[in-house]
Amino acid sequence: MQRHGWKIELARFGALLGIAAFFGLLLDLLPWFLCGASIAYALWSLSQLRDLNHWLHAGAGRDEPPEAGGLWGEVFDTLSQVQKETLRANARLQANIDHLRASFSSMADAVVMLNPDGAIEWSNQAAHTLLGLRHPDDTGRLLVNLVRAPEFIRYFDSGDYDERFQMASPVNAQVRLSVSVSIFGRENRLLFARDISRTVQLEQMRKDFVANVSHEMRTPLTVISGYLEILGSQAQAGTQEERAISQMTAQARRMQNLIQDLMTLSRLEAVPAGKQRDTYALRPLMETLREEIMAAATGSREVDIQCDESLCLVGDGKELQSAFSNLAVNAARYTREGDCITLRWFADRDHAYFEVADNGIGIEPQHLPRLTERFYRVDQSRSTDTGGTGLGLAIVKHILLRHQGELKIKSQPGRGSTFTCVFPRSAAVQRNAEAG
Repeated sequence: MQRHGWKIELARFGALLGIAAFFGLLLDLLPWFLCGASIAYALWSLSQLRDLNHWLHAGAGRDEPPEAGGLWGEVFDTLSQVQKETLRANARLQANIDHLRASFSSMADAVVMLNPDGAIEWSNQAAHTLLGLRHPDDTGRLLVNLVRAPEFIRYFDSGDYDERFQMASPVNAQVRLSVSVSIFGRENRLLFARDISRTVQLEQMRKDFVANVSHEMRTPLTVISGYLEILGSQAQAGTQEERAISQMTAQARRMQNLIQDLMTLSRLEAVPAGKQRDTYALRPLMETLREEIMAAATGSREVDIQCDESLCLVGDGKELQSAFSNLAVNAARYTREGDCITLRWFADRDHAYFEVADNGIGIEPQHLPRLTERFYRVDQSRSTDTGGTGLGLAIVKHILLRHQGELKIKSQPGRGSTFTCVFPRSAAVQRNAEAG
């Protein structure tokens, strides 16, 4: 490439004017010769522009540029190099796109590429199977005009894609889909839809199994417990028969507690949260929790109640009492004689809080993320000794979810634990406002 083409071109134009001036002076026609030289240079430049235009339309970068010197030669060479680099970059980009589409085409999940307006740019074969889309026939059509489920349209138009969305397949209502949307580039969207029918079916089977087994075992255990109570009243104190009946009674009671917790979880999962919400003062409930702590604890406990009595809690009273009772009884079980348990109810500008804090044995950090899992036990032997079922915190979690709340846990071994039920601020109302 020529680097000083403008100097050559300036020299060429100067030489042309010099020759024209020489002959103009010689023939006493200087203005005419200078004007003619300028016109000739302009016409030559126009011819170069014409060649450039023809070359660009013929496919610059594929054909060699026209022969030219000076500034025009440099322009031709620069454009030729830029065009070739552009073609190479476009080829690499197209190869990447083709590779990506080939990868998506082989996926079992539906993949749909959408422009910022929500129109389909590309979809794979699974999108035809799961969503009923046809490529390339549906290219350019709005997705919401093809997938017409109202819930999906609201999800797609909301722009809030933090959570996955579940829906029935438009092709087969028996197929359940999990849909996620990602945003890339300039507001382009990439939609994935996965068939989760098997997972949903297995989850429903699990729920049905737990509910049915719990229900079927409840009656036999009630009968067994009744007869054990009769036998226990007839057995002589201190005998081997009395000790055996006592152990059987304790184990039957543990089984009854487990079944009761399983049935509670099944109900929370199966029954939608009620729209009816009542307003409760927390002070009487916290006094009841104090009595439950004293009854559940082995030895004495100090119970401190810190209650903002100007605030009432809105929600399902039975469910909330069950959640708070689980936390309070857990605190009683995992503290020692003389330890302090604190019950707090308060609110700030954004949330309302119910806390159960203690200075008991505490929990190792690695266990905290899993405490709300069903049947998860920090220490199997210790949980058995305290009579826990491993379902209490799972029940608390489900109840709080039904009240748009969450459970937060802080604990340090040897220094105690704090279980905090966090509610939206709207769940706490002023007592005087409620009374009015």
